[in-house]
Amino acid sequence: MTRGRWRRRSAVQGTSVRSAALSALPGALWRATFARPDGGCEPRGQGDPDGPFPMDVLRALPPGFAGRIVARSGERAGGVVWHAAPDGGGCFPDGDGWIYVSNCALPLLGGVTALRFAPDGTLRSGYRILSGADRSGAGAATPWHTWVSGERTPYGRVFECDPYGLRAPMPRLAMGLFTHGGVACDPDRGVVYLTEGEPDGCLYRFRPDDWGDLTTGALEVMVGDPGEESVAWERVPIPALPDHVPLREQVKGARRFAGGGDCRYFDGLVRFVTEGDGRVWAYDAARECLTVLHETAGRPGGGADGEITLVAGDRSAPFLRLTGGWTVAGSSMSPAGDRLYFSCRPSQDVRPAPAPVTVEVHGPFRDLVRD
Repeated sequence: MTRGRWRRRSAVQGTSVRSAALSALPGALWRATFARPDGGCEPRGQGDPDGPFPMDVLRALPPGFAGRIVARSGERAGGVVWHAAPDGGGCFPDGDGWIYVSNCALPLLGGVTALRFAPDGTLRSGYRILSGADRSGAGAATPWHTWVSGERTPYGRVFECDPYGLRAPMPRLAMGLFTHGGVACDPDRGVVYLTEGEPDGCLYRFRPDDWGDLTTGALEVMVGDPGEESVAWERVPIPALPDHVPLREQVKGARRFAGGGDCRYFDGLVRFVTEGDGRVWAYDAARECLTVLHETAGRPGGGADGEITLVAGDRSAPFLRLTGGWTVAGSSMSPAGDRLYFSCRPSQDVRPAPAPVTVEVHGPFRDLVRD
């Protein structure tokens, strides 16, 4: 996969991975970052902890919105059996239509599945773009329209996948072998940030030799004293040798975090969650400063929660909340910004556990975040 090939195909498929003006964030990332707007919409949905997916969530959407289940784990969707444990997800342009991809967080049977939609929202097809991975949790769309998927296991790999299903997935070993918690692309500086899902994990950044080609480059780890805002970066000596010294132990003074999770880049800041202590952090890439935005943003020791908030610039609007133990993963807007996709997973305490589902909500999302 060369940089030129990716970009030539991207120019044919479309011009944007997602709407630059509108995005959807899980609760842990947005809650401390954006003030609740006066008059903003209330999160929708209640949920039945003893039943299947809480359909009242879709019935309680604001006027002008409609929701539907597009895939259910264990059942066919567009000709492919939809995977269990849906996790990170993203949308890509596809001519007049679009594609939604979803990671599968199953051990040894993980990977990525794609759903292709027609301009009217009809599901055209479903297909695998990565198989045989191990706990594919973290993921991010690149500016050149590929999907980067990380394994959440010790010595886990990063795969670059083709959402259009034309090219085989490729391991990007230079991006490091470790427990991948979150991934975010910074197109302003040409780097990819990666969190580490270990109790004493680190924050990494990958600087490819050529932006648009993740085959080679330098993997660096954040260094600095605990509690200090000023930080720096040092190169990881051996990022891709299995059974070697873990990456987080290779650089003296590496900054430690309690279980790195979801990670997003926008407005010049890298925002990421540490699941072990429930914090939301912000790294200012221009000033090389790190701050804590919130001390109890999520559930310490837990994963994704059941909330989604819409974000446009400096405005936000809480949109959806699931209760009854249901959690949300893989939230992503379609390229046109009029459809929201996300997966819902049931509480682990419910037996027998209902099947996870992947949902589409269609409507005028920008109206909810207007001034």
